[in-house]
Amino acid sequence: MHQCNETKGGTVPLKNFKMKKYILSIITATVLLYTPQSVSAQRWSIGARGGLAIPNLTAGSGSEVNPLNKGYSSRLGAGFGVFAEYHTSKLFSIQAMLEYSQQGGKKDGVQAFPLPAQMAPLFGPQAPPYLYADFKSTAKLDYLMLPVLAKFGWDLGPKKKWRIYAGAGPFAGLLLSGKQVTEGSSQVYLDEGKTKPVPANPTNPSAGILSLPFDNTKDIKEQLRSFNFGLAGNVGIGFKMKRNMIFIEGGGNYGFINIQKGSANGKNRSGAANVMIGYAYRL
Repeated sequence: MHQCNETKGGTVPLKNFKMKKYILSIITATVLLYTPQSVSAQRWSIGARGGLAIPNLTAGSGSEVNPLNKGYSSRLGAGFGVFAEYHTSKLFSIQAMLEYSQQGGKKDGVQAFPLPAQMAPLFGPQAPPYLYADFKSTAKLDYLMLPVLAKFGWDLGPKKKWRIYAGAGPFAGLLLSGKQVTEGSSQVYLDEGKTKPVPANPTNPSAGILSLPFDNTKDIKEQLRSFNFGLAGNVGIGFKMKRNMIFIEGGGNYGFINIQKGSANGKNRSGAANVMIGYAYRL
């Protein structure tokens, strides 16, 4: 009986040891399983940015240039988007963004416009393809863009609160809308130098110079390609507060595809400089 009691008493510590070992194994396995997920989650940032866009339309060269597509200057627009960023290391990350971007350009002054069909009989068989007048014209293009940037960044300061970075990469763009907005009224000429006025009535020179109104908004989406592809990039600086970061950045984008479907209006490529402010949260 005494030996039997000692045997039973001796098995209790052994069972406790096995139980502790089993629990420790479960805890260890749980930690090992959880740690990669936690580290992986912390590699991701999500955020949003928005600000000022300064788009322009660039004319091509040679046969791609005609009086209708040259002479554009920058206009003011807007852009905003949301993004997700994966940090592979403290120095390198990949950022994908879904962004609304206003593109286009403007002209203000003497410029060409296509000869209106109703005016062709005034010139007979020698009708010119273009006429000239002094008015405002703005091409307003709206794109949904998906840039994917490779980014390099460095933490600065004694507490690593500041971060500077630079990124670049390709983008794909989908045209949402396209409009040509014209404003003003002007006398009409056959040449850009306004030395050959168009008479209001060719049979009655005393009627003076032809004058036309140009206030109009025309939908030109069907004349433009629905897809664009190009390069985007930016440089910026951010201030970190635990998992939060606010930043300001400047950069731009440039499309490699001529936006017009046909050649009647020449060939242009779209692009924009931008200045953005934003917020990022480290998961």
